[in-house]
Amino acid sequence: MGAESTDAVPRHRYTAALAGAIEQRWQRYWEERGTFHAPNPVGPLADGELPDQKMFIQDMFPYPSGSGLHVGHPLGFIGTDVFARFHRMDGRNVLHTMGFDAFGLPAEQYAVQTGQHPRKTTEENMRTYLRQIRRLGLAHDERRRIATIDPEYYRWTQWIFLRIYDSWYDEQADCAKPIASLEQAFAAGDVSTSDGRAWTDLSADERRAEIDERRLAYISEAPVNWCPGLGTVLSNEEVTADGRSERGNFPVFRRNLRQWMMRITAYADRLIDDLDRLDWPDKIKTMQRNWIGRSYGARVHFPCGDSAIEVFTTRPDTLFGNVALILAPEHPLVERITADAWPSDVDSRWTGGATTPAEAVAAYRRAASLKSELDRQENKDKTGVFTGTYATNPVNGERIPVFVADYVLMGYGTGAIGVAPGEDQRDWDFVTVLGITPVRTVQPPAGHPDDTPYPGDGPHVNSSHENGPSLDGLNIDDAKKTITAWLEEHDHGKGAVQYKLRDWLFSRQRYWGEPFPIVYDETGAAHALPESMLPIELPEVDDYSPRTFDPDDADSMPSPPLSRAGDWVEVELDLGDGPKTYRRDVNTMPNWAGSCWYQLRYVDPTNSERFVDPANERYWLGPQDAHGPNDPGGVDLYLGGQEHAVLHLLYSRFWQKVLFDLGDVSSDEPYRKLFNQGYIQAYAYTDARGSYVPAEEVSESDGEFFWNGQKVNQEYGKMGKSLKNVVTPDDMCETYGADTFRFYEMAMGPLDVSRPWATKDVVGAHRFLQRLWRNVIDESTGELRVTDTEPSDEDLRALHKTIDGVRGDYDGLRFNTAGAKLIELNNHVTKAYGKSGTPRTLAEPLVLMLAPLCPHVAEELWSKLGHDNTLAHSTFPVADERYLIEDTVEYPIQVNGKVRSRITVSASATQDEVKATALAEEKIAALLNGEPRKVIVVPGRLVNVVL
Repeated sequence: MGAESTDAVPRHRYTAALAGAIEQRWQRYWEERGTFHAPNPVGPLADGELPDQKMFIQDMFPYPSGSGLHVGHPLGFIGTDVFARFHRMDGRNVLHTMGFDAFGLPAEQYAVQTGQHPRKTTEENMRTYLRQIRRLGLAHDERRRIATIDPEYYRWTQWIFLRIYDSWYDEQADCAKPIASLEQAFAAGDVSTSDGRAWTDLSADERRAEIDERRLAYISEAPVNWCPGLGTVLSNEEVTADGRSERGNFPVFRRNLRQWMMRITAYADRLIDDLDRLDWPDKIKTMQRNWIGRSYGARVHFPCGDSAIEVFTTRPDTLFGNVALILAPEHPLVERITADAWPSDVDSRWTGGATTPAEAVAAYRRAASLKSELDRQENKDKTGVFTGTYATNPVNGERIPVFVADYVLMGYGTGAIGVAPGEDQRDWDFVTVLGITPVRTVQPPAGHPDDTPYPGDGPHVNSSHENGPSLDGLNIDDAKKTITAWLEEHDHGKGAVQYKLRDWLFSRQRYWGEPFPIVYDETGAAHALPESMLPIELPEVDDYSPRTFDPDDADSMPSPPLSRAGDWVEVELDLGDGPKTYRRDVNTMPNWAGSCWYQLRYVDPTNSERFVDPANERYWLGPQDAHGPNDPGGVDLYLGGQEHAVLHLLYSRFWQKVLFDLGDVSSDEPYRKLFNQGYIQAYAYTDARGSYVPAEEVSESDGEFFWNGQKVNQEYGKMGKSLKNVVTPDDMCETYGADTFRFYEMAMGPLDVSRPWATKDVVGAHRFLQRLWRNVIDESTGELRVTDTEPSDEDLRALHKTIDGVRGDYDGLRFNTAGAKLIELNNHVTKAYGKSGTPRTLAEPLVLMLAPLCPHVAEELWSKLGHDNTLAHSTFPVADERYLIEDTVEYPIQVNGKVRSRITVSASATQDEVKATALAEEKIAALLNGEPRKVIVVPGRLVNVVL
């Protein structure tokens, strides 16, 4: 059933059909006139004098899914559109557009299944997506639309990669610099070589190796999740907790592969510290800080045979309680220190049932390679095997066993830890399994259980040695300072800062991604391609799938789809020393790459000479005095879901900071303000068999739900085809019109809160627009119902109170309360002028205030009110302060908790005056029998009389 259910519909009523016609007409009008074009300071998009103020509003890059949109997807897009339209009407130059993050695994998987090129399906999906969002009337500057799969876009993604590749991080200057300056620093002796030799003593190959070792983009033997059954490396998110591929359920192995890496760890401190300069939700800042994981402690050296095991610990004060050391299975010292035979007194619980340490360690390492990092960290069942070797605790000289255990990760700290069970639950669990007696180094408070660790503060115990430090009696902070000073004085270690953050693995064994602008010579050395050769475009291939292997073949090597494009892989080039044959990189960049910098390309999308013109970048993204002296610059509002709280935002910030250090941009943060929208979820229904039934066919009666006469169960969660509860924006636009859909989505609740979709409630938004339409247009004749009548002071107070409130709500992204205020004002107008016609003084500001939420119907009414130009650039109403001051206040009067009457008094009346007026009111006086027991006046709100 549609928005109208009666045959007797007046000809000019605001129906779904009329709404659709209005919406299509105004969308054509906006497109033909470039209504939402935002002029640049310079270049092809420059257009006359710029407004004094600008506003850059950006949605998180959508991926063009083949299934199209459901009503949950446009929530944020409509929100940014409302915000952008308000600020455009408030006189700002507003940049608001949308592109597509179009590289990705789903399109490649579909190509593998169908044989169609990923570009074909992706572009089809993009056309569907654009058709759907255009129907919503989103005020985008279409000239700025981009897609990461366009060669002219990824040309500059490749260029930025080369900028990062050609840079190093100068720790003294705390910024990135060009590689040329590193060569000068080596030559001048300002930077030491890895082995301390003079720069002039190194061969050309050795110099190259020194430089490559310090690049911000570098090649490394990195541990990855290798899945032979799929023939590709997987991200951590694609591996299940039991170490298998999410797609296909194949075994996944941790192994080292030659990969491109980004040295994001060089920026760890800046990425944490600069969060304080950003207007972001505290929750997101906390998530980023935890992901980076900066911690303070010490690096300690434990002698072990002819080696030394370096351990990072945040609790160096517990070193006296270290009863063992643990190495990560991937630690490079494991094979070197593993003994040939078990000691004669070895505990059988330490051997893993193996006859030799080498056999035990090899079996354990293989088993660990089948587990995901998440599983290794979260698994409460602690395991480990003894290497057969002992290390020496430097603080007391005691001999402690060295184990391999999978809950220690190579990527954090040094890949080795000291086991201090007295103060750490994981260590306590480990020694309990292996029968090692824990040693406490901090005295627990009275009553603390004997069989659990104590991580809190207290006086140190068992922490002194005649040849070592003395910590007994000290609290944790003092003990840390004392032990760190002792370690440094005796060359056993030093204070250190450590991070959980690891360098960014930047290679993917995929086809559908950006090719690397790198070639390799016959020695395997990497060479950057010159800018003149960009973009390096993807070649055509017959098979988009990587080569797969026996699922259990952990020793297999990736063979990406690009490796089979022989004519493309082998290429003859002259890179300055004559024509030579080179080999291209057959991996591609991750899909994160294109979304790391798209805000910069939105600014200058047609520039073929630079990735962004400096003048345009400064105007739209540069720091502004209005935001204070510590403003980092960046997009004025970035809106999207919090699922990208860590990786996308972290990677974008990293790229931006590199470009800032190199002088390519003026802002050192990409996104000044971040807002996370909630989600629209939906009810789904299952029958007695547990099968889902069509949600739109379910009816409710007395709190129970029925489908085809049978009772069904209600569930709450995501929308999806399998749950048969998908509602599309196309359906809503067809049934009610885009403006009704927009108003309902914004009115459902605060933008940052998730909420359930209820199609039956959409009609309420439609009826509001019908009532507002009737206040301006005669439904029978189509004539204007607007008069030159002067509104009353009460009308003007209601109007300007609404203007003041709606202005603040729009600016504060409180669109639900803005809608509520408009409904309240419209109800006031209907009540006062529903029969006689609305004063123009009320009608015009009401239409202008409605425009950000419901732009099509507002444009139509504005036109019918006699205005020739679009209201998109009209001035948003400003409240007259005179009408914001309340002259009188209405007080409801409660008698024993029930409202019995109301009084109106001067806003300046004292509490005694309010009390006297209330008791003298006729209805209240009739209820009194002498003096009331109590009278409570809540200023400005109510009078409570207790008899």
